Amino acid sequence: MTRVVAAVLCVLALAACGARVTGTARPLQLTDADREQVGGYFTALNEAGAQGVAKQRELLADTQHPDYPQDGCELPRGTIRVEPTMSTLRLDPNWTPPGDDEHPRGVVLVVAVTLTVVQDGTEIGTQIGSQHIVLLNGKAYGFAPCAN
Repeated sequence: MTRVVAAVLCVLALAACGARVTGTARPLQLTDADREQVGGYFTALNEAGAQGVAKQRELLADTQHPDYPQDGCELPRGTIRVEPTMSTLRLDPNWTPPGDDEHPRGVVLVVAVTLTVVQDGTEIGTQIGSQHIVLLNGKAYGFAPCAN
């Protein structure tokens, strides 16, 4: 009996001495709350665009991933309207922003979008592509579209 108790105490002592692994757990699948958060990001982006260039740029600055400031980024003239195809929303755990080797903090998602640039109330261009969104600390962050 004392051998069993001694063995258990040894195992517990060894477990307590192990190195702690740092990091953030990533979900194995998307939740409805994740989908709502991403959908809300695009709704807010489009509503800000409907209010004008200044409002949309303010929102883009507020929702820019905190580790990737817009330094040197020239936003396109006018506003953008982004329509996500939410059925394509998926995790993208291996993505890194262009020119960077590190994965952004948070849960990285990617979704197919149709992006339309609007100047003075006129649509001047439409493009289909993908956009990355990061969920971090209860907020959806993006990466502002740069003209350069």
